[in-house]
This record gives sequence, C-alpha cells and structure tokens, in this order.
Amino acid sequence: MPEYTVVDAFTDRPLAGNPAAVLVLDGTYPDEWAQGVAAEFNLSETAFARPVDDADADYELRWFTPSVEIHLCGHATLATAHTLGERGVPGPYRFTTRSGILTVTPGEGMLWMDFPAMPAAPCEAPDGLAAALGAEPLSVGRGGTGDLLVEVADEATVRGLAPDMTALAAVEARVVIVTAPGKEYDFVSRVFGPRVGVTEDPVTGSAHTVLVPFWAERLGRTEFLAHQASARGGDLHLRLPGDRPGRVLIGGPAVSVAHGTLHL
Repeated sequence: MPEYTVVDAFTDRPLAGNPAAVLVLDGTYPDEWAQGVAAEFNLSETAFARPVDDADADYELRWFTPSVEIHLCGHATLATAHTLGERGVPGPYRFTTRSGILTVTPGEGMLWMDFPAMPAAPCEAPDGLAAALGAEPLSVGRGGTGDLLVEVADEATVRGLAPDMTALAAVEARVVIVTAPGKEYDFVSRVFGPRVGVTEDPVTGSAHTVLVPFWAERLGRTEFLAHQASARGGDLHLRLPGDRPGRVLIGGPAVSVAHGTLHL
C-alpha cells in the first residue's frame, strides 16, 4: 500500500505555508487513481513521483489539484524534494515534468527550485475582472502559464481582497495573481484559482515565475524577498540567475506534518 507525506512548503513551522500531499511510488499508476487520491486529500496539490531511467532526470513528477492535473506547481515540487531528503535521498533532485526538467538543490538552509521564467505580456483587463476582485487594476498581463497578473495600488489592497469567486471563475485564466509593492517585502501577492478547484492558494511557487520578471523590470533588481499574503502566508526567496537567462530560482524551507499509508 502506498505511503504518503503531507508537507507544509515555504515555511519552517507546521500549520503555515502551503500544504501538499506527496506520494513517492515504485512504478506507474492510472491517471484516474491519481486524480481520485488528489480529490481525497482535497489539498491545492497532490504530487506523485516515481523513479525513471532518464539521463536528465531521476524522477517523473506530476501534480493534481482536487479536480485537474496541472502543468506546473512550485510548492508541491518543494514538498517532493523535502520528502525525498527525509527518506535519505541526496540532492540535487531532478524531475521530468510537463514543464520540462526541473531541478531542486539544497542550499542556504532551504531548497532552491530552478524553474522557467514565464513573463507576462501586457493585455486588456478581461470583462468583469475589477468587479470580481473588488479592486481596480493598475495593469494586467498574461503569463506564459496562462495566469493573469493583476497589479493593484498597494499592499493594503492586496491583503483586503475578498473576491466574488463565482464571478472570478468566469475570467479566462488558470489562476489570477494579484500583486503590489510591499512594505517589509519587495512585493506581496495573493493567488486565486477557482477554475482549477483552488479558491485561494496559500503560497504559489509557479505564480512567481510570472511575478519575478514583472518586478525585476519594475525595480531594476534580480533578487527579491516576497510574501504571499494568504491567511496561512509564506515567504519566498527569489533570484534571476545571470548565467541562465529565462530561469527563476525560487527558494524556501519545508516541514513535514503527517505520514501515513493509503488503504488503496
């Protein structure tokens, strides 16, 4: 029977950050089974890893929300690397995924994910966006992930959002990322994904593949400390590596909060 670990990612203490369930399996598995397991955990993502014979990767990694499989997930990737480390597997961890080869490397007391940058191209605000968010956008862009990036006036606006989720689900986007400059952080954000079964994601690594290029251009910098201002919240250490254009390094700690066995 398969074992699982529940990990809080982008935090060094339990009951904060973003929880993900992680299953490290010995072999292949049916898609329907994986989707059913993810629905059973009912977390924003459940990660499924299995060893592969690949020159560029050691594990296949897939991510499922309670309702769909997605192409990129940061916190569940961080959680998977953390789980492998707890099992005695040394890093770096190389994963083959729907978004290509992703590497996670331990360092500086945390785990660093090497992800593709997904800059947002400016676009018109979709009809109904401002009303759904309850805030007026200063700018809107669409990232390479299909995410909608919305800049608002200030940190207080980000923290005070109470979106109409039914109306927001009608907006064409994988998730809606709302951001503003921070007071104690370089920038803050919140991420809403009713179209993929996640009302609000607590801390979203993949959203920062869109956020980092945006704020790098605005602030003229390549290193950031960001905060995702959900109820659980989490901090992200972010870098644009000068020797590898088009990549984003996303760093953070993680902590395991549960281990168990699925009776399936």
